[in-house]
Parts: sequence; structure tokens; C-alpha cells
Amino acid sequence: MTSSCLHVSRHHTNPWAMKNALVIIDVQESFQHLADWHLVSEPNIVGKVNHLAGWARSRGDYIVWILGSRPGTGTVFDPEQGFVRLMDGLDRRDNEPLLVKNSHNAFTTTSLHQHLTQRGIRGLTICGIKTEQCCETTARIGSDLGFDVTFAIDATATCPIPHPEGDGSLSVRQIRQRTEYVLSGRFAAVRTVADLTGTSGG
Repeated sequence: MTSSCLHVSRHHTNPWAMKNALVIIDVQESFQHLADWHLVSEPNIVGKVNHLAGWARSRGDYIVWILGSRPGTGTVFDPEQGFVRLMDGLDRRDNEPLLVKNSHNAFTTTSLHQHLTQRGIRGLTICGIKTEQCCETTARIGSDLGFDVTFAIDATATCPIPHPEGDGSLSVRQIRQRTEYVLSGRFAAVRTVADLTGTSGG
């Protein structure tokens, strides 16, 4: 009885307790300038992300936007090329931080961890580009840091991956299935947008 009362008291004195953050990774113009973008697994990634962000706002969740940057590379991820910006149509609000990373995961080269821990946030929902790369890596790191991670699988996008020796490629369906297998029950709960919001969105 005493421990239960103490638990309730702590909960009410910390309004951020058990809050969730939506982390939106690399949904940026850079990808639309890659040769394989027409093969993307989720052409409506902007609609899916906006739907998820609207749901997160309705819950009072914290939302953080991430951009991937590779300065000095001369690629579409080099900010000098002008493509390291959110995709057109994304609904980011002024009070939602926009962080820039130059690693695969969203933690190592940004202040994301500080943003989350300062607010007592322990739950993360992850979406963005690419499914198996920056999104999956962020989910793994987030789990290792002690966050309760949810991976919004159909609000992520990827393209086929050719074998490095030219021997075939992984399809987007195979990539998604692989990510579901390796994350589920180990690093994250894998859910669809419909699972999370009640509607498919977009």
C-alpha cells in the first residue's frame, strides 16, 4: 500500500514520466535525387510521416526531426548541394527541434540523447529513411541506451540493395522482412502506422 502511494506521488510530480518521442529520420530531399529513388518501398513516405506526426501531437508526444549530412563529399548529402532539407510537404512545427547528424544513427553526432533525457522520455517511436540503415541503427542504439523502442515499419522507406559483388540484390520486401526479424523482441516492437494510430494514414 505504501509503495503504491509513493509510485502515484512520483508520477504526478513528473509530468514527463513515461512520455514518448517520435524521432523522424532523414526524410529529406537528398534521397529524391538518387538514381534508385523510383524503386522506393514507400512512395508516400511524406504522407505516412505526417500522419504519424499528427497522431504523436494529439498524444502530447515530443517530436524530433533529423537530417543526415555528409559535408565535403560532393554528394546529395553534402549540404553545399542544397538537398539536405526536409522533403516538400512535411509538416514540421516551429517548436519541434531539427537536428543534423553525420553518422548513421541519430544519437552519436547529435544532442538527441540530451533532448530526450532532459524531458524524462523513455519511449521512442522511430520512422524515416532508410529502413535498414539509419532507422534500424537508431533503434538498436536507442534500445542499448535503455529506451523502449517502437519501430513504425511502414513509415520507413528503402530501396533495393545490390550485392557488393554484383550477384543479385535484396528486394525492398526482403529488406523490410529482415528488419522486422532482427528488431522484433530484441531491440524494438515493430508496428504499422495503423497499429499505432488506428488508421493507415497518407
